[in-house]
This record gives sequence, structure tokens and C-alpha cells, in this order.
Amino acid sequence: MDFVDQIHALSAKIEKQLPHIETEEATKTALIMPFIGALGYDVFDPSEVVPELNADVGIKKGEKVDYAIMREGKPTILFECKSAHTDLDEVHASQLYRYFSVTEARIGVLT
Repeated sequence: MDFVDQIHALSAKIEKQLPHIETEEATKTALIMPFIGALGYDVFDPSEVVPELNADVGIKKGEKVDYAIMREGKPTILFECKSAHTDLDEVHASQLYRYFSVTEARIGVLT
């Protein structure tokens, strides 16, 4: 199955699952991890996809980006996840921006 077919299949599945997704963790499991997999990454290989990547910003310690896609040991894509029913406003976008400023990633996904 090629990428377009995988995305169409995932989209159809999401429509059925969405009413049952109530938390951020459920969103990650049902929606985000399959999407990362469709992009061709192994979500179960921590050398490729790192969950909870440390992204401390200044004096703010314990900051973690939900998923980071790694290449040669460095983050290239960051995923910041919120519950499927959350409005993705400037507050959440600024959180992803902070993570960007302390990593070498060049692509960010706010979901």
C-alpha cells in the first residue's frame, strides 16, 4: 500500500474512532502513532522515533516534546500532541516553537 492509500485508510478509520477518543494519550495511540507509521517511521524503534524527547528551555526543566523523529541521532521532526478535541491555539503553537528553539529539528507538527 502506497502513502496515499495509507493516508486514505487512516482517514476512514479516524472518522469511526474520533467519538471514542477522550484523552491526549488516546489521541497519540489511535491517531498520531499510525500517522507517523504511515510516514514510514517505526514508532517502536526508539532510535528512530523518540517519545517524550527532552526539550528543556532555559530555566524551565522537564519540558518534553511528545515525539521526535531522529536522523543520525538528532531530532529532525517534532510532534506536539494535544487531545483530538482541543483547539490548537497560539498557546500550543508557542509550546512547539519553544521546543524548536532548543533542538535542531526543522519540521514541527502540532496535532
